[in-house]
Amino acid sequence: MSHYRRIACLSTEAVETLYLLGAEDRIAGISGFTVYPPEARRDKPKISGFSSGKLERILAVEPDLVIAFSDMQAELARELIKAGLEVHVFNQRTLAGILNMVSTLGALVDRSAEAAALSAKLAARIDEAREQAAPVSRRPGIYFEEWDEPLISGVGWVSELIVAAGGVDVFAETAHHASASERIIADPAEVVRRAPDIVVGSWCGKKFRPESLAERAGWEGIPALQNGHVLEIKSADILSPGPSAILRGLPQLQAAVARWRAAQ
Repeated sequence: MSHYRRIACLSTEAVETLYLLGAEDRIAGISGFTVYPPEARRDKPKISGFSSGKLERILAVEPDLVIAFSDMQAELARELIKAGLEVHVFNQRTLAGILNMVSTLGALVDRSAEAAALSAKLAARIDEAREQAAPVSRRPGIYFEEWDEPLISGVGWVSELIVAAGGVDVFAETAHHASASERIIADPAEVVRRAPDIVVGSWCGKKFRPESLAERAGWEGIPALQNGHVLEIKSADILSPGPSAILRGLPQLQAAVARWRAAQ
């Protein structure tokens, strides 16, 4: 039986997953970037940012386990470990990794059955999208922009969701890189050359400004801009590597592909 009763969640997907598993009573504190579920922001103390956090604020909620994500939180995790806390750092960058994260969290809080059911639901949603997209012969090229200064293309799970939705990630060759710095598009004209049919903006932490794309040299000739297939997917819906990416991000990608097909 798990002895974890006070969990500090420094990443939003951990909060969302624990709520979906019915283990929200174990959460002692959350990331200030948490969006889902809305009641978490109302009911749980905010104890950190994403790559930043004050050790004292985290220690104040007296956690017996800290859940963190990625190398971006490595230094904070190090401080917490030195303070004597138990820390589990996830590093999922793929859809399979998201499902594994759900299973692992379930095991940590005695919710393995619930985690298996949630993983199955998420996997079924992905499979359903793939099956719906399978008969289509022509797929739209999709450029996913994670940041604008510099331009950063989509991470692994986003690229996989684009394919599941029926599109083609025009920067698929860089999606496997975990570090955003390795997904920088040094020459913005490269996006023009790849001529995406759909542009999806999801600027992590700030509002996407679609009108600014036309101000970039040569971008007015991109098919997506010419034909009005530019949209925002909120970062909370797709850039958090948890259930929301599948339950909220994937449907929005599918809708964008459906609109593009209807216009052909």
